[in-house]
Amino acid sequence: MRCPFCGSEDSQVKDSRPAEDGAAIRRRRICPDCGGRFTTFERVQLRELMVLKKTGRKAPFDREKLMRSFEIALRKRPVERERIERAVSGIVRRLESSGESEIASEEIGLQVLEALKGLDDVAFVRYASVYRDFSHAEDFEKVMAELSAKIARDPGA
Repeated sequence: MRCPFCGSEDSQVKDSRPAEDGAAIRRRRICPDCGGRFTTFERVQLRELMVLKKTGRKAPFDREKLMRSFEIALRKRPVERERIERAVSGIVRRLESSGESEIASEEIGLQVLEALKGLDDVAFVRYASVYRDFSHAEDFEKVMAELSAKIARDPGA
């Protein structure tokens, strides 16, 4: 693994342990040339996924972009990093095991909305406002009414 600090082609693994509920391996590494320490993650990739955008353009699926979407929606919200990792890993597993090599961006967005609904209502509304392209206050009111109805049906949610 190339050192991100000095670009050396060599690094030594100092520690390995399971991460993301066993879906990845976290490796702590050190560069023998500059002494820099860094962490890498190793994950199983079942197939190369392509995202089919609304414009018709295709782009490689990027797990980190998915993670950033969650982090932005959940900024300053009391949700543990581990729960976010589990949600992202769950979405990636479902996408990879779907049998499809091309996934519509709308499908990914719906899965993110569903996951955020279970994690945090405020983050759900934040993401929905971008995903559903809110343009009026009524759009927010409609989503809030949906959430209120959900809470009325399931007070523990």
